[in-house]
Amino acid sequence: MTRGGREKNRAAGPERRCIVSGESLPAAGLVRFVRGPDGVLAPDVEGKLPGRGIWVSATPQALQTAVRKKLFARAARAAVTLPPGLDTPEALSTGVEAQLARRVIDLVSLARRGGAAVAGYEKVRDRLLRDDVAALIQAADGSPRGLTKLRAPEGSAHVTCLTAQELGMAFGREHVIHAALSAGGLAARVVEEAARLASMRGQVGEMDAGKD
Repeated sequence: MTRGGREKNRAAGPERRCIVSGESLPAAGLVRFVRGPDGVLAPDVEGKLPGRGIWVSATPQALQTAVRKKLFARAARAAVTLPPGLDTPEALSTGVEAQLARRVIDLVSLARRGGAAVAGYEKVRDRLLRDDVAALIQAADGSPRGLTKLRAPEGSAHVTCLTAQELGMAFGREHVIHAALSAGGLAARVVEEAARLASMRGQVGEMDAGKD
């Protein structure tokens, strides 16, 4: 049981301790940092850097608190220097958000090149009619009326954390409002990374799973 009497979701994957809240949470909802040999702290959004991980909840507030209260140094048990350009609490959270956005864009682009992602209202509608959609992706800055014309199927994800320009980058276009991911392949990774980005952008609760 977690605090407050809630049961932990055992299917959520491995858990790590957030240095800000002190809670053990699914790693998928945290950002990993690694202190390099030179003492510089590196965000590791892909989770591939060598070294002991320092984990923080994927929210601007948590990241900024970790900097202001010197929690990174406490967790590393050594002096820590923030990377150039990310050397203030606000800059660090903004930089991590940008890295997460880049990761989601790259994953959607990979899915597109593999034929698992399509863009454009007509193509997305056709894919939805075929009942072969793991995630409906719609631009956060699309018109509310236009966005309601397509609905995520029951049990699928509805991703709304990318702007039209960011989503367009994944498809080599100026902007994209509607996109869809087929089941399998990279779909689960896109949804997981999009959830972290949504959290960084204050959109928690907006990634529905086939619900209104």
